[in-house]
Amino acid sequence: MANSLGAAISVFPRNDVPRSSPAPKVRLFCFPSAGGGVQSFTRWAASLPRYLELCPFELPGRGTRLREAGPRRMRELISAIAAAISGSLDRPFAIFGHSLGALIGFELTRYLKTNVHKEPSQLFVSGSRAPHLLRTEMPSYTLPDEEFQRRIVRFNGTPREILEHQELMSLMLPILRADLELFETYTYRDEPRLSCPIRAFAALQDPMVPLDDARQWNCHTSGAFSISVLPGDHFFVANSERQLISTLCEDIEFVTPVRTASSPSRVRRTMGS
Repeated sequence: MANSLGAAISVFPRNDVPRSSPAPKVRLFCFPSAGGGVQSFTRWAASLPRYLELCPFELPGRGTRLREAGPRRMRELISAIAAAISGSLDRPFAIFGHSLGALIGFELTRYLKTNVHKEPSQLFVSGSRAPHLLRTEMPSYTLPDEEFQRRIVRFNGTPREILEHQELMSLMLPILRADLELFETYTYRDEPRLSCPIRAFAALQDPMVPLDDARQWNCHTSGAFSISVLPGDHFFVANSERQLISTLCEDIEFVTPVRTASSPSRVRRTMGS
C-alpha cells in the first residue's frame, strides 16, 4: 500500500462540481448493507492511500436523502445510481459492496458494462452469496412492525443502542424495510460474464452466507477471482476492517497503475488467498 494515507471523500450523488484536479487516480464507489449509510465507510478514509477517492453512495431514505422515497426494485435503483455517477467515470474506478451493497455493486457493474461499455478495475463483494444462488422463501419486508423488528434483531447488524431506542427504531424501520424489499424482490437474470476481477470477502461464522456460496462468485467473471475468509459473523467488516482495507488496496494497486516513487514494489498473492 502507498505510504501516504488519507483518502479524499466524495459522497454520491454529488452536490458540488466535480474537481478538475488530476489526483486522486482511482475512485472507490462503496455501497452499504441494508439499513446502512455513508457512515459505514467514512472512517475508512484515514486508512486509504491518497491516490484513492473514497466515494460512498448515499442511498435514498437516509442521511442527506432522508425525505426521499427511493426505488423499491433493483433495476430502477441501478439506473438511478448509474446516472448519478456517469460524470465521474473519467478515471479508473473500483466498486465495493457489503451484503445488499454487494448485490447493488454487481448489478451496477453489469449495467455499466452493457450500457456505458466500462467496467471497474475490480469488483469487491462482501458478505453475500453469489447472486444466482439467492432465494427468498419468506419475505420479511411485508411483516408487521413488531415481527419485522424481531427478524431484524436476528440479523445481528443493528447496534443495541438503536434497538433499545424507540425513536431511533421508528426512523430505522422504514429504511430497513425498503432495503429488504429491494433485496427480497431481486430476480437474477443470466447475462454475459463480467471481465473485471472479482474478490469476495466472507466470514467464518456467517450464518447467512456459507463459504461455498461465496466462492461461487467465480461464475460471474471471465477474469481473475479470489476470496478472502475473515473472522466474524455476517457483519465482520467492522471487526476485520484493517485486514479488509489492506487486501482491497493491494488488489487495486495490482490492477491499476497507481504506484509512485515512494510506493514499494509488491508481489501478487496467489489467487484464492
